[in-house]
Amino acid sequence: MRIQILESAETDLVEGYSFYEEQEPGLGSYFLESLYSDIQSLTLYAGIHRIAYRGYHRLLSKRFPFAIFYTLAQETISIHAVVDCRRRPAWIRKHLRGA
Repeated sequence: MRIQILESAETDLVEGYSFYEEQEPGLGSYFLESLYSDIQSLTLYAGIHRIAYRGYHRLLSKRFPFAIFYTLAQETISIHAVVDCRRRPAWIRKHLRGA
């Protein structure tokens, strides 16, 4: 399976990196390594996660309070958003509509 990280998800990852890097130097890099590892796991486990909203599967990160929203189409996994689960559900739904 091929993984495609869309621009909206890349922006989410950069924002998460910036937030954690401000908390403690080096934590932002650890955040990205962890999230990319979670995303890479989709090559084995894509499609087993529940559909959380409008056809988006939701993978919860193992080390950070983030959710990875993705879709499947043939042999491609498209990552649409990587959002902080501490956000309001209405904000997350609005963010996904724009993804």
